[in-house]
Amino acid sequence: MTTATLSPAAQPRHPVHVDGATTPTSSRWLWLVKWLLVIPHLVVLTVLWIAFTVISIVAFVAILVTGHYPRSLFEFNAGVLRWSWRVSYYAYGALGTDRYPPFTLAEVPDYPAHFEVDYPEHLSRGLVLVKWWLLALPHYVVVGLLVGTGSWIATDDQRWRTSWGEGGLIGLLVLVAAVVLAVTGTYPRPLYDLVLGLNRWVLRVAAYAALMTDAYPPFRLDLGPHEPDLLPPPAAPGSPTEPGPPTATFAAAPASGPAVVDTPTGPAASATAGPTATGGPTAPPGAVHRPGWTPGRTISVVLGALLALVALGVTVGGGALLVADRTMRHDGYVTVLERPVGTAGYAVAATALDIQTMAGGNDIADRVLGRMRVQVTRQGSGPDLFVGIAPSADVERYLSGVARTVPGRTASLDRDIAGAAPSTPPTAVDTWVASASGFPGTELTWSPRNGDWGMVLMNADGSAALRANVVAGAELPWLGTAGAVLLVVGLLVLAAGVVTVSVAVHRASTRPPYQP
Repeated sequence: MTTATLSPAAQPRHPVHVDGATTPTSSRWLWLVKWLLVIPHLVVLTVLWIAFTVISIVAFVAILVTGHYPRSLFEFNAGVLRWSWRVSYYAYGALGTDRYPPFTLAEVPDYPAHFEVDYPEHLSRGLVLVKWWLLALPHYVVVGLLVGTGSWIATDDQRWRTSWGEGGLIGLLVLVAAVVLAVTGTYPRPLYDLVLGLNRWVLRVAAYAALMTDAYPPFRLDLGPHEPDLLPPPAAPGSPTEPGPPTATFAAAPASGPAVVDTPTGPAASATAGPTATGGPTAPPGAVHRPGWTPGRTISVVLGALLALVALGVTVGGGALLVADRTMRHDGYVTVLERPVGTAGYAVAATALDIQTMAGGNDIADRVLGRMRVQVTRQGSGPDLFVGIAPSADVERYLSGVARTVPGRTASLDRDIAGAAPSTPPTAVDTWVASASGFPGTELTWSPRNGDWGMVLMNADGSAALRANVVAGAELPWLGTAGAVLLVVGLLVLAAGVVTVSVAVHRASTRPPYQP
């Protein structure tokens, strides 16, 4: 046995507890392939973090309304953080062990990495509105430096990531440890203590940002594999109950193979007695813990969360289609383009109107788009305006060598092509499948067909310079029906997702915590 003596001065106890093996156990070369070995875990964690996000939103509402974090939801999110820490500890967040992480949300006592959060009996309903973004901002800056922008805790566009240590100080230190390990076969203990302390800082911020505690993460780097605040405060000098020099005895980890469980004894052990870190009662002698989050319930929550997210997207999409059908439709046409165009040359020509709506060999463009309408109105004085639609090849042939403007997505992206005047006014050309002309504007309607089409706007007499406003629309006869169907389907799938999650949460929260 190896004895480690801890300082008798106890730090204030923080509700987030991050622990690792007393001695890291790593082979010289296994770290080279751990990126491949953890792929199954990363796949599972990806879907677990989706569920984590949904559960956190539900917990946010529950805390805001009741001031309590539902215990079963708390245990699930704590399990996701625990799983992530075990994978990080095994892989490139610490390289602390070669023992493969277990696939479970539950605490595994004999695994060398541990994560626990004390269950809060009450949370502030006011803090929940600001702590995860405003109050945590200083820590986000620090965490960004520690783990880099590629980490799951350093959020990017409000998305949680499931990887860890892809950059930043932790990744750099672990890389140094890997090189030293490969050369010497030994993980430098001071470096290991520093890496564990930095990870502890990150996980405390993660739990705070996930609304699991109101205790603000301390700006304190607690080095080493074990929490320094597990010791009780020393008794007053001369007190009959004043303890002697507190020690914590841990089983030494072997040079290779699975790490031995670190089991505190003496004062350190007595300090950890009592309620479990997730708020449950202490197991009576001989009792067996029956975890609330079984694999089946965990899968149910993940599937329910995925269903809810998909349903949310479908519902929003259906609602958007209905809104577009009601607000963007004028005289039976849905406006798809409205913008000013102009040219110092002789034409404004768009030759990339690619319409491909083939289905089973049948041209169904008219049923998908319906009729199309183009309205043009001249800005200022000038001759009649002409607008025509023809196959792209015919448009290119007619405008070959003609000075013109090719419109982009916006007016700033319009492109001018140098050239001369057209040899023939557009009204004298019979290549158009649909055309119209007039002053101060005109309107063209066309039943589209599959193919590559071009649209040309010119002065009817072929003269130079014009400025006009163009409004294009399509009937889109299916828009309202599709919106209503998507909205109904989305709501039904959302209800299915909510029921799936609710049943799993209910079963996880009503199980007996211990069974003899």
